[in-house]
Amino acid sequence: MPIPAIRQPVIDSGLPASQNPSTQPVPSKPRLRLWRPESSPETNSSLLENSELDDRHGIGLRRPWMTWSYLIASLIAGITITTLAGCHWASASQNSQGAAMYNQGQYTGAMEQFQKAIASNPKDPDGYYNLAATTHRLGNQRQDPNLIRQSEALYNQCLDHDPNHVDCHRGLAVLLVDSGRPDRAFTLLKNWAAQNPTLAEPRIELARLYEEHGEPQTALKYLEDAVQTDANNPRAWLALARLRESSGDPVQALQNYQRVLALGGGVGGSSALATERVAALSRQINSANDARLNSGGTQIASPAFGSTRY
Repeated sequence: MPIPAIRQPVIDSGLPASQNPSTQPVPSKPRLRLWRPESSPETNSSLLENSELDDRHGIGLRRPWMTWSYLIASLIAGITITTLAGCHWASASQNSQGAAMYNQGQYTGAMEQFQKAIASNPKDPDGYYNLAATTHRLGNQRQDPNLIRQSEALYNQCLDHDPNHVDCHRGLAVLLVDSGRPDRAFTLLKNWAAQNPTLAEPRIELARLYEEHGEPQTALKYLEDAVQTDANNPRAWLALARLRESSGDPVQALQNYQRVLALGGGVGGSSALATERVAALSRQINSANDARLNSGGTQIASPAFGSTRY
């Protein structure tokens, strides 16, 4: 079971994650709709005429404590929103830079960027996951048990912030298996599935783990359960198609791949893979049908020359 890929950040502003957030405009503070005294029928017009305050200062004339409280609260909310947006953009940029360095094999530099991302947004689970996966990779390369322990702690921090983080569950399960604790890996994923009976993802990951441990029938059971739990999950159908193909069931596998395409193909290269397998399995099934017809003993009648019919 390989360590899943580094997570690319998603920026709430709708901008691509690869775009530099520093060049984007900072969200403006919310406009305030202030109460004006002339809008209320209860206001005494003589009071307005005799007041030393002109119209620009009329916001607090009727109930100044309410108006100024609303003004101050709105300003604080605007500052908070702007600050949080800035933190999110900084974290997303640092995660993007770290992911690029990770893909180039610059793991130490990637770790530094992911540490900065966590510092910018301590509640972002992807920052913890990215740092955990990079530390895990370095720990495996260097055979360093301290790095492995650090990555395990980071995976758990990621799950503290997002209990349904799919890549993090998979990465932690891989670590537990690699460190000689497969029983803990199965327990991790089974507990996840039990806590989320309507979620297909835990069952997909359990099926992957069982298949890698030489139990394809148990894996098949979990994948069938996954597509029943969420019939519109292309990952579940793709995993089921691949398992059925490897188990020698091309007809069912073809139908499952076709289901993946009907659902839009999923993410990453799933659509291309499903398209390629549909074409390959269709050729395989058609060739098998042709061979069966040719070897089935069917005889073609020879023309009877000299027939009196014509």
